[in-house]
Amino acid sequence: MEKIGFIGVGIMGKPMCKNLIDSGYKLVVYDVNEEALNEVVEYGAKKGNSPKSVAENSDIIITMLPNSPHVKNVVLGEKGVIEGVKEGQILIDMSSIAPLVSQEVAKELEKKGVEMLDAPVSGGQEKAQSGTLAIMVGGKDTVFHQCKAILEIMGKSVLVGDIGAGETTKLVNQVIVAINIAAVAEGLILGKKAGVDPERIFEAIKGGLAGSQCLTDKAPRMFKGNYDPGFRMKLHVKDLNNVLETSRELHVAMPILAQVMEMMQTLLAEGHAEIDHGGLALFYEKMNEISLKHQNDK
Repeated sequence: MEKIGFIGVGIMGKPMCKNLIDSGYKLVVYDVNEEALNEVVEYGAKKGNSPKSVAENSDIIITMLPNSPHVKNVVLGEKGVIEGVKEGQILIDMSSIAPLVSQEVAKELEKKGVEMLDAPVSGGQEKAQSGTLAIMVGGKDTVFHQCKAILEIMGKSVLVGDIGAGETTKLVNQVIVAINIAAVAEGLILGKKAGVDPERIFEAIKGGLAGSQCLTDKAPRMFKGNYDPGFRMKLHVKDLNNVLETSRELHVAMPILAQVMEMMQTLLAEGHAEIDHGGLALFYEKMNEISLKHQNDK
């Protein structure tokens, strides 16, 4: 089995690492967060002391990082992955970043004879834990099939095109998720304001055309007022910044998303950066002076 290097063991990366270890893979891991790093090491991984050292001790390197600058720094910076790689290795970047950055990083790695896949994920912490993430992959068909067995341990992977296509697909995903969560909150607020129990509305509509993963996952959070992060609001805002930057470059009008982005920005300004993105409901609750939270929940 290939030796896997994994860089970035946060909310998403940690359970992904554990699933790989449970499947028998040997991992060397690195993160600037010592507490998170030590937890994965105690689970069975070896500890790397830099991205360079991870690359030196791996066949396949996986990165799961917050944003484009982090990926560029970890891969191309001082003591970065690129300083430790050798010809024939593969980097799988599972971060959600700008497509152009994926293409830039891939070109630099190619000079070293290293292949790359951009493979962002969707599903949040819960699906990372269960190994059922949706994985959107960009890169060469041959490289994808070489890595498919590893990807399938973490979720369902689909090759959508060349390098950068995975990230573009993730941007589309984040548009649909953001608007869907807003629609769930907006509709349920209307129902409660009209005097109907929103939990009964949820039960009535979830099996119909309005049903969606967002409705199923986020409505129960809204009823409990539980916004412990599965996917942090600030990270969704980061993704939507990439969406809107890309839309401006391509001259694509996105009026609905622009409105949802303003709602999220308002919540960040009010101190809700670390909550789950399902917390979009808080915007509607404040605007309409009504809560979706079940009266028996405190």
